Amino acid sequence: MAFVAGEVVAPGDPRIVLEGQWGQQPGLAITVNSGSRISFTFSGTAVQALFDVGGLTTAPHLWVTIDDGSSTLYVVEQPVIELTADVAGPHKVEIVVKDVSEHANRWNPPFECAVVFAGLVLDADTRLRLAGRPGGPRLEFYGDSITQGVRALSAHPESEGADGTKSFAYLTARALGASAYQVGFGRQGIVRTGNGEVPSGLESFGWNFAGSAAERVEEPDLVVLNLGVNDETLSAAQYGEYLRLVRSKYGSSEIVALSPFSGKHASEIEAAVKAADDAKIRYVGTDGWITEADCTDDVHPSVEGHAKIAGHLTEQLTKLLRPAS
Repeated sequence: MAFVAGEVVAPGDPRIVLEGQWGQQPGLAITVNSGSRISFTFSGTAVQALFDVGGLTTAPHLWVTIDDGSSTLYVVEQPVIELTADVAGPHKVEIVVKDVSEHANRWNPPFECAVVFAGLVLDADTRLRLAGRPGGPRLEFYGDSITQGVRALSAHPESEGADGTKSFAYLTARALGASAYQVGFGRQGIVRTGNGEVPSGLESFGWNFAGSAAERVEEPDLVVLNLGVNDETLSAAQYGEYLRLVRSKYGSSEIVALSPFSGKHASEIEAAVKAADDAKIRYVGTDGWITEADCTDDVHPSVEGHAKIAGHLTEQLTKLLRPAS
């Protein structure tokens, strides 16, 4: 696709809303996490979304929706996505990261797979409109391939089988009307390194990717942790160290420690929460939320499995976010 001549709008422009874990560089916004979103509203009939694909060996997958239309899948192999409408608008566009491959390097620049958003190009008849920032509670989810949405669509091990918008984290945030950071890395544990050169949960927390600190304007209202199933061994002390790390970053947030959906290390996680002796750190056991029949393999929930988890978790979080008077 050819570039149009027109105004180039950088990712940091206030008319573009970025939601999720994005690292900012001059003229670029970079995410390595499924479920991250770009949204904006424009008047006119066409706009181009720009992506830097230089050096990528594996293309990320995006869902793009205009107004109330169906979502269109884009495998980002070229630097331009042409977005068009039949009438002049206004039109609301939402771009959601379906998947960033867990198997390609997505931690140490230069990346093999990442979404590198370079802004928008507007033609002479197109204008961006200032939209409201996301409202509702502020949530953050930290987990592994399940949080990422790996193998939600099928047992296919690459992006074809993955979809971050089907993940329980994405579904829960939407059900609560929340803005959310969805941080999931395949294979990662509390102490186990993830795929794609991603370090352990203890080493990656607080970073977008290597060299890019995760900055927050405000603390989240609530943080959900779902790590541990990938750790071959995990002690209460090791999980407790992770809890202290999260608390040191977010001094007043509610923290919910979920047991892995398989039940692995549940007793150690529960013991760590008890030892933390912090009224705003809570253990939530997930036993019985899903069964093997709700998975596409032995571990990863299917679309239906994620929906079941989201239903249970939404109920639990509602109690914390809107306690009964």
